[in-house]
Order: sequence, then structure tokens, then C-alpha cells
Amino acid sequence: MTTLPDSIAAKIAAQPGVQRVPTPKAVLFQRKRFVAPDLAEELMTLIDAGRRPSTIADDNGDPVFRTSETCDLSAELPAVQKIEALLADLSGIDPAFGEPLQGQRYAEGQEFKPHTDYFAPGGRDFAKFCTLSGNRTWTFMIYLNDVAAGGATRFKLLDKTFQPETGKLLCWNNRLPDGGINPATLHHGMKVRKGVKYVITKWYREKPWRG
Repeated sequence: MTTLPDSIAAKIAAQPGVQRVPTPKAVLFQRKRFVAPDLAEELMTLIDAGRRPSTIADDNGDPVFRTSETCDLSAELPAVQKIEALLADLSGIDPAFGEPLQGQRYAEGQEFKPHTDYFAPGGRDFAKFCTLSGNRTWTFMIYLNDVAAGGATRFKLLDKTFQPETGKLLCWNNRLPDGGINPATLHHGMKVRKGVKYVITKWYREKPWRG
């Protein structure tokens, strides 16, 4: 079944151009030039048109923990449908398990401090976000542009840092082999020092999406 983590990782690893990041602590891949520049430009235009302040679950009281902007991207948009098709072909994950595609925009000085994409069991908002569709499993994040300075994604516990490059994909399993959450997937959307950073993100769940 393609919903099992091991088979998803195997399918991704077998795709042309995919590199598995060397670490025993997490299943993490990258692929450069996954999205063509013209499609990336189209998505950045959509993000600019629909952006709003980003939010976080389980607010920790830090007003500058996440200072980026977010855009909810309609599944009816041709550019979104192209991305969804690319991701489905890459991973083999049933699209029914996917959250709607989301875009993020980081202006100079904006960041998303170290966080995990899964919802912490026992957290204040865990039941709110996970009762219907379960927790997040895989994350797929695509940089849409080069950034003049800053804006890297840092996985501190893996000692890995990735610089924004137009069309580059990062994807990782938020779980351990036994199905539990993997704290080593903690990552930091570091401050943009010069320019603007655009990314799109796709999250998948344990059960079909019922958001």
C-alpha cells in the first residue's frame, strides 16, 4: 500500500534526481529543479494576491514566533493542479490524504522559528486539528525562488541546512519507523536577510483529509 511510510520513501528514492539526505535520524529527501521556473512564477503571483498573516497551532505566547504570510491555494487553480500531479507522481500517496496546498511568503526579517510540522500529542490544540484526519505524516516543501540572503531551512538536530533555490523540493517523513512522531524533524525557516522568499507546502495525514 502506498500509504505506508516505507513504500513512500522507496518510491521517492527511486525517482530521477532525488537525493536522500545522509542522516540516520530522519527520512529526508531533496530534488533540485523539481518545479519549472514558469510554474514557480505563476505560484508566486498567486501567493502575492492571496496572502494573509500566518498562524500557528498551540500558540506559545511568542508574538514573533512565525512572522511570515500564508496563502491558501484553491484546488481549482491550474497551477495548483500541476503541483498536485507532480507530487502524486513523485510519492504515490493517495491525494485523498493531502491537506490543501498552501503558499508562504517571507519578506526581509521574517522567519518561522524552530518547529515541527506534526501536532504534539497532548498539545492544547491536538484534538482540534487531529480528531478527523489524524496527525501529519509527510511534508513536501518547494522553494519557488532564489533569495539574495538568508531564508535557509535549518534542521538543527540533523545538522543540515538547505538554501532556497528556484524549484527545489524538500520532503520528509514526520514519523519514526514505529509510527510515532519524530522530534528530529524540528526545523527553522530562518530569517530572510535580503529579498523575499516564496515556498509552497503540502502536508499529508494519517487518514483521508476532512478539514
